[in-house]
Amino acid sequence: MGLGPRKLDHLRLAIDSDVEHPGTTWLEMVGLVHVAAPELDPAEVSTSTRFLGRELTAPVMVAGMTGGHPATADVNCAIARAVEELGLAMGVGSQRAAIERPEPRVVESFRAARRCAPTAPIVANVGMAQLAGGYGVRELVRAVEMIDADAVAVHLNVGQEVVQPEGDRSFRGVVDAIARLADEIDVPLIVKETGHGLSKEVVMELHARGVDYFDVAGAGGTSWVIVEGLRARAAGYELAAAIAEDYAAWGHPTALSIVESRWAAPSACIIASGGIRSSLDALKALALGADVVAVALPVVRAYAAGGLGAVRAYLERLVKGITFGMVMVGARTLDELRRRPLMLSGALADAMGQRGIDVKLYMSARSAVPHRC
Repeated sequence: MGLGPRKLDHLRLAIDSDVEHPGTTWLEMVGLVHVAAPELDPAEVSTSTRFLGRELTAPVMVAGMTGGHPATADVNCAIARAVEELGLAMGVGSQRAAIERPEPRVVESFRAARRCAPTAPIVANVGMAQLAGGYGVRELVRAVEMIDADAVAVHLNVGQEVVQPEGDRSFRGVVDAIARLADEIDVPLIVKETGHGLSKEVVMELHARGVDYFDVAGAGGTSWVIVEGLRARAAGYELAAAIAEDYAAWGHPTALSIVESRWAAPSACIIASGGIRSSLDALKALALGADVVAVALPVVRAYAAGGLGAVRAYLERLVKGITFGMVMVGARTLDELRRRPLMLSGALADAMGQRGIDVKLYMSARSAVPHRC
């Protein structure tokens, strides 16, 4: 099956099927202290932040998920129009199809993002397997120039690739390739997981080798193992489908991935994605140490339900909800939010101890160093 039909399969399954991780993000184990008398008006709250050289009105991004088939151009354009109107950021899905077979309609499925969002931060996207297979500066530059991107994400999707019937399963040399490209390309390189989370060991190694941007994409949201398992079963690949069932609950939950990434790279720019669904989820992720939150599945489902208007409504609710939440914890700015007290409990607090992360030290250190966003 070609890349284009595969991308349409992914979008269809995300909209129509139960593709969410059976576990949780662990954000429910992050408690914020309610300030009953905050001496604060919502008009005083600033959610603005600097990201990829541009100013965002709120620390919200629509994560890369769409593109690669002509039918997805309208989806990318609608998302782009919404983020442009609201002052947010967005990424596109994997651009491999347009890099390797630059047919005009396939390329336009990605270019629609910049055409419809001329001033928003836009992030290009290539896969780790392609880097291991020989992609270099030329291919990344092509991805960036295709959409006039402000950064390029390299997505780490080993869980998806090993289950996918057409998956590329060799990842040897990918760390060296990421480090080399981070040094050689002219835009920031974002290392992005795809729903199974980043560990402190991976972040620490890549940060030491020049990567300053990480999208944790933790477990608790869309599971691409489940998506590929559904595709495998529909195509008659029963062994791959059965293995996907075995690993449906695999991954580092989002809250733990945020903590481990911030602990491993105190000065890095951390994007929190993976099961961010509500403004409270976003508020907790930001308070925990993330600089930006990213959403994908709720946005494409909103588009399917009501087009541009529904996408805009969902994102407006997210942004306004973050503002109201900041009032309730007494924070005027995002920096103040990251200094507000937290209560970490249950498996999250236990896992931090087992992973060598001191809870009290983390609480005081999560905003101590300026972040490179």
